[in-house]
Amino acid sequence: MGHLGRAHPPIDISKKKAEARLAAAQERLLRLRLILGGQIGAKKIGPPLCVLFEGWDASGKGGAIKRLVAPLDPRHVRVTQFAAPTYDEKRHHYMQRFWKVLPGRGGMTVLDRSWYGRVLVERVEGFATREQWRRAYDEIAEFERTLAAEGMILMKFWMNVSDEEQLRRFESRRDDPLRSWKLTDEDWRNREKRAEYAAAVEEMIDRTDRPRARWQVIPGDDKQYARFAVVEHVCRVLETKLAKRGYDLGAADAPGNPEA
Repeated sequence: MGHLGRAHPPIDISKKKAEARLAAAQERLLRLRLILGGQIGAKKIGPPLCVLFEGWDASGKGGAIKRLVAPLDPRHVRVTQFAAPTYDEKRHHYMQRFWKVLPGRGGMTVLDRSWYGRVLVERVEGFATREQWRRAYDEIAEFERTLAAEGMILMKFWMNVSDEEQLRRFESRRDDPLRSWKLTDEDWRNREKRAEYAAAVEEMIDRTDRPRARWQVIPGDDKQYARFAVVEHVCRVLETKLAKRGYDLGAADAPGNPEA
């Protein structure tokens, strides 16, 4: 099965139960985010948190990101989307445009696409030479090692979706006047190269999954499952990392919604 595994979730869960788990995870995340930012608990500024999303077209990245940040005050999180680099950005090292959006201590940033474009779309579409994208694995690993050494908590998600479910979502978007803008000719062309992209994803995960910058593959055929799975994973990692750094997570204010 490789790193991607199956796109179908490991459990069958009703929409009602999935929504309940999502709500519980969001409240849990809100509390952790306030501890991280120094708003509650010991009120000391925590490490920067960066959550990175990659995935197939129509894999549910947008929906997962929306649910991840929904319980948070907009002042406490920044969401940044990356598309193809501009002409001016191409004049610099491909990593340059990502530095300016990284979070500082106590901050949180969510990235919709990232520096992994060099070893995915740029590799498959020929926008980077073979020498450039092969060199990028070590460049990316060193970049993330540097961020982790400075204390950043970095989480990386690959949103996985089966070929059949992706096609169903494409057709649904095509037939919906209010969502057709989400579907482009490039999306259809990318489907024709799915095998090439799958090989690139497998190598990407194999070469850049490191102890302090792990990949988490989310089975995305069931959007309800994928959404709470993302938020729960972020909570688990945050709790583990903060506890190891001496944060007393039980000493914070009682759970609730202090930002409401």
